[in-house]
Amino acid sequence: MLIQQLVNGLTLGAIYSLIALGYTLVYGILTMINFAHSEVLMLGAFMALGLAALLPAVFGTGLVGLAGMFVLSMAGAGLINVIIERFAYRPLRHISRLAPLISAIGVSIILQNGVFIWISTQSLRFPEPVAIDQVNVLGATISSLQIIILAAALLLMGILHFFVEHTKLGKAMRACSDDIQTAGLMGINPDYIIALTFFVGGALGGAAGVLYGMNYGSIKYNLGFLPGAKAFTAAVLGGIGNIRGAVLGGFILGFLEVLASGYIPNGAQWRDVIAFTVLIIVLLVRPSGLLGEKIAEKV
Repeated sequence: MLIQQLVNGLTLGAIYSLIALGYTLVYGILTMINFAHSEVLMLGAFMALGLAALLPAVFGTGLVGLAGMFVLSMAGAGLINVIIERFAYRPLRHISRLAPLISAIGVSIILQNGVFIWISTQSLRFPEPVAIDQVNVLGATISSLQIIILAAALLLMGILHFFVEHTKLGKAMRACSDDIQTAGLMGINPDYIIALTFFVGGALGGAAGVLYGMNYGSIKYNLGFLPGAKAFTAAVLGGIGNIRGAVLGGFILGFLEVLASGYIPNGAQWRDVIAFTVLIIVLLVRPSGLLGEKIAEKV
């Protein structure tokens, strides 16, 4: 029972971590909460569904088709995030912190209602490009789908870590995160790096949307709201702006949810309450998060 719950927690935590990374990347550079990120996640899932529906022979079967669906959905979600940044956030960047926040909420509502009106108001079945098998390990039943989700999430996290830590563009992102004005004086184009950050964050959100659809088997226009809110909770729990913190927070939240569902009476009904209770406790006890750093206030 415990091993089964741990496997379920790993799967759920991997999805939360990918979404949380999108929040934390943008916050790390602009100290802004991109509330439209949950809708980018939703659009990533719908793009994958569209690809499988339009070209079932290419994207609807096999690991190659699944990989192609993944890559194109990530690229599409990343580009949408870049467009959102260019037209909804950049013009407001130098006005106040509140203006981009309100703009993000507006973009979120527009995207969600756009899918609601033009695509479907109902839950749509998500394709299964690969057959799902199950294996028993130490009494736990692990599906091939869970292995694919976990492997894909860990691979993307590893690529992101390498990109941020070992490439010039990653170093430029870290420089902008430390001090965007000084980075500009050192020859880094802040607008380009911010757009790149939005693309990477959106691509991770798109990947999370595909994994979410695969995990639950159906998608809907409002699917991004709850996992988006929980992933934001995970980012805050780990220390928003901190990449390792977002991953840690996502897995902690995933484990808390499945353990609550498995061991607390009627726990499935309380899992969302637990997630947001954790957020409130963390904000009260450690506002900077588990791996966040206290920043001295400038005077």
